[in-house]
Amino acid sequence: MEIFLQPDTWVALLTLTFLEIVLGIDNIIFISLVAGKVPEESQKKARLGGLTIALVMRILLLLSIAWIIGLTEPILTVADFELSWRDIILIAGGVFLLVKSTLEIHHKVEGQYEEDETGKKVNKTMSFSTAIVQIVLLDLVFSFDSILTAVGLTDEIILMVIAVVVAIIVMMIFAKPVGEFVNQHPTIQILALSFLILIGVMLIVEGAHYHVPKGYIYFAVFFSLAIEMLNMRYRKKNTSQ
Repeated sequence: MEIFLQPDTWVALLTLTFLEIVLGIDNIIFISLVAGKVPEESQKKARLGGLTIALVMRILLLLSIAWIIGLTEPILTVADFELSWRDIILIAGGVFLLVKSTLEIHHKVEGQYEEDETGKKVNKTMSFSTAIVQIVLLDLVFSFDSILTAVGLTDEIILMVIAVVVAIIVMMIFAKPVGEFVNQHPTIQILALSFLILIGVMLIVEGAHYHVPKGYIYFAVFFSLAIEMLNMRYRKKNTSQ
């Protein structure tokens, strides 16, 4: 415990916690979108269940840090291009996000609904188990990104675990309001899905060994969100007049 008496420890912990929270933004958006597809009575369970799985998965990966680092070793070389298990996981996760988000945008644009017992059109839903499987698959990809970021900042496992736990708790607190806000505003849903397409492309590019500074991506997302918030306020003002 002597490490907590050193100022550098607290600087590293705060920095790592902040980065884990930022990296968790895409995770929250994906979980919110998927949870919004399940029946209303199961949405809270899907959100908390997904984030709990993410927490357990990241802690287990941290405790297997030597194995994680080993996944970055090349297993296949094609024309001087080296491919590791990490690259394969990132590319597979990126493709999954691209397909999933594109299909969701298609459903939103085409207005694909199903009818309830009264014949009224309602949004299509997915089963709770299907939602959890999708969340687990993306949690795995996002967890690798999170853990590799942590390894690059500190070599103290205890600091990594604390940062991950705090970040997940923050995500649990904000998952419900974020999910409700996204699900109540169709244009925000499209923006969130477009953001996930951007993240999917970034994962594929990262898997191909081309580093893309995440700051550019998050700036683009927050800028787009700010513009959409102005549009929403403008539409609301015109409607009320």
